[in-house]
Amino acid sequence: MTIFKILIAIGLWAGTALSASSQSVNKGLVFDAQTKEPLPGVTLLFADGKGTNTDANGHFSLMNNTTKVVVSAVGYRKQEVSLLADQPVRIALEPAVEDLQTVVVTANREAALRTETPIAISKLSARLINETKPTSIYEVINKTPGVLMVNLNNEQHMMAIRQPMTTNAYFLYMEDGVPIRPMGVFNHNALLEMNQFTVSSIEVVKGPVSSIYGPEAVGGAVNFITQRPTAVPTARVGIQADQWGYQRLQVGAGATQGKFGIYVGGFVSRQRNAWLASSDYDKSSYFTRLDYAFTTKTRLTGTLSYNDYNSQTSGSVDSTAFFARQYVSTTDFTYRKTVSLRSRLTLEHDCTDGSQSFLTAFVRNNTVAQNPAYSIRWTTGATTATGQINSNDFKSYGFIAQHTQKLNFLNSKLIAGATLDLSPNTYLAYQTNLTAQLRADKKSVETYTQIAERPDSQLANYQADIHNTAAYLQYDFEPLPKLRVSAGLRYDRMAFEYTNALDKSSGGKDYSQVTPKIGATFDLGNGRGLYANYAKGFSPPALTAIFLKRTTPTATGDLFYYNLQPAKFDNMEIGGWASLLNNKVYVDVALYQMNGTNELLSIRQPDNSTDYQSAGRTLHRGVEVGLTYRPSKQVFFRFGGTHAVHQFVEFTLSQRSSDAVQNVNGKDMPSAPRTIWNTEISYYPSWLKNFRTSVEWQHVAGWYQNQINTVRYSGYDFANVRVGYQWKGLEVFSNVLNVTSTLFATNATRGNNATDRTTYTPAAPRTVVVGVQYTCSGK
Repeated sequence: MTIFKILIAIGLWAGTALSASSQSVNKGLVFDAQTKEPLPGVTLLFADGKGTNTDANGHFSLMNNTTKVVVSAVGYRKQEVSLLADQPVRIALEPAVEDLQTVVVTANREAALRTETPIAISKLSARLINETKPTSIYEVINKTPGVLMVNLNNEQHMMAIRQPMTTNAYFLYMEDGVPIRPMGVFNHNALLEMNQFTVSSIEVVKGPVSSIYGPEAVGGAVNFITQRPTAVPTARVGIQADQWGYQRLQVGAGATQGKFGIYVGGFVSRQRNAWLASSDYDKSSYFTRLDYAFTTKTRLTGTLSYNDYNSQTSGSVDSTAFFARQYVSTTDFTYRKTVSLRSRLTLEHDCTDGSQSFLTAFVRNNTVAQNPAYSIRWTTGATTATGQINSNDFKSYGFIAQHTQKLNFLNSKLIAGATLDLSPNTYLAYQTNLTAQLRADKKSVETYTQIAERPDSQLANYQADIHNTAAYLQYDFEPLPKLRVSAGLRYDRMAFEYTNALDKSSGGKDYSQVTPKIGATFDLGNGRGLYANYAKGFSPPALTAIFLKRTTPTATGDLFYYNLQPAKFDNMEIGGWASLLNNKVYVDVALYQMNGTNELLSIRQPDNSTDYQSAGRTLHRGVEVGLTYRPSKQVFFRFGGTHAVHQFVEFTLSQRSSDAVQNVNGKDMPSAPRTIWNTEISYYPSWLKNFRTSVEWQHVAGWYQNQINTVRYSGYDFANVRVGYQWKGLEVFSNVLNVTSTLFATNATRGNNATDRTTYTPAAPRTVVVGVQYTCSGK
């Protein structure tokens, strides 16, 4: 708890800090009323028709005789402010939660208008995150149209963005624009390494983001934008708990004094004796950000993020236990332990002509040790089984450099950038021996018991030095009024030198790819517009898939997956947005088709093992819709959904000599629900100020559980209710998740063998989260 004492001490300092220099009436500051972050680029209009803008730190200057000013910014409510002589000017702007004309940074790693960005991108605001009060980040991300972050309990997850629910490396997860893991070491549970308490906003791009971010951003990219130092001294502390043994304590504080700003935040959480047996876990997460402004145009930012996660991984249950609501795992010995450290140092400079440059240096240090339930191999009727213990560790050193040059013709700009990522990676996996206690039907397991670890029976043992390099260009211009075109080209190379202890081999391998993209936006006026986009994407196979030993050799006797090829995708989409009924209604629509080649697909075998195949062609086609409606200040309605088809176009189920070659062309890919939507209505009564309540409904349609489409899961619907009330700085709240205590599984899969049975990942029954948070801010 020493770190928390430091956080609380900084919070007390922030709450009592005073400005080092007195402010006269001709100096001012504009900041976000929700996050207390300074707001750059805000327009201030005076009564004489003249105006000014805030600088990068939210500051502005006024004439001494100014008495009134109109303050406006994209994504915020316009505000008229009366100024008093000899009084500091502090203006807090309220976000316009229904306004889709927001500023986003994920498209180009710099601030840009959403309406000038020809991609499907959604922003989850600080207000939405704060009102959700998530215990796990999926509670927020699933509010994004076209996105399903699959909850596997204890913050473990899969993702579905223009893809089926999958663990494949088709998504890029970033913190302030820096990938949290290097290419080649993807982990579908990577977001449990995030600090959800210190996230200011989240931006989600759907489809390939090829020109700027490159590989792995195939289905989409999720960028977590962290809290900046606050413009006014601010501190907050809170606690959360539920009836299933979950508890969390969180503290955050920030301030800016002169040229120096700081924000620190963190939390510790734990779960004991929950509704699902053998699912205890602990997590501690800390974040620090330091900003220094050399001038109003040159800034230095440093961040440090540390996360320590230790969880039992109870895994899935069989149909007998699931439908009887007997949430007892078949294992009590499996676990996942993750420690991650990330740090970056960014130097930014704004030129007088509007051009921008930045250089980011970063380091990562990550260890993952696990005894996973998903690695248990068991054949129907057997009383023995095998498991696996593995560790996957990496360190990273690298940089990202980018310059944006404004040009004097066609209102254009040129973006040029490069990245270098050096990541030594080690991986070790060995077998464990288990006994299986069978149910009465002898077709399913009641419990597994681990009887011996077998370090001598290695499944993988390699060391690889990964070298990821990239260079990219993007040119944006306006050939015609209201028509803006964006064209980009990126070159990526993932290379690694390896030593494989299993076959005593060594050598090197590389994957490289050029990915173009071109898109355009057309402003129809009155808050309406259209866009179109074409982009290519690719994802090289993860190193664990390349070097992991096969459970059954191929006909040629190969033991390793050296023949895996990068997955490649062509994505085409059109879309648009519109503001209707005097800005009360906003709608955002995207239609896309993505064709995949050499997708890395996992085929579940009769012994529960997974056979990875890099072959065939696939089709991903759908429509995504986002809708908000605010008929009054008291009511806000939000809807986000997708209807999509994910199918095999040309795919052979198995190429092993011992298996029947089976064609699944035209069939739905497994774990691919066609319809997903999340909707919510919020009420802010005028008769009870600072009270809020909302009802949220999540719908996931049914899906096939296997590649041959013989078994379906019916899907699920559930509702959440949230209430909160704030009195001065004290806020009390409650989230009732799965309010009707519906029985459903967030994941249900089975193999293609006739004797295989479905395994279910059960969702929690009704969960009542209660919490208290106190926030104090200086003047």
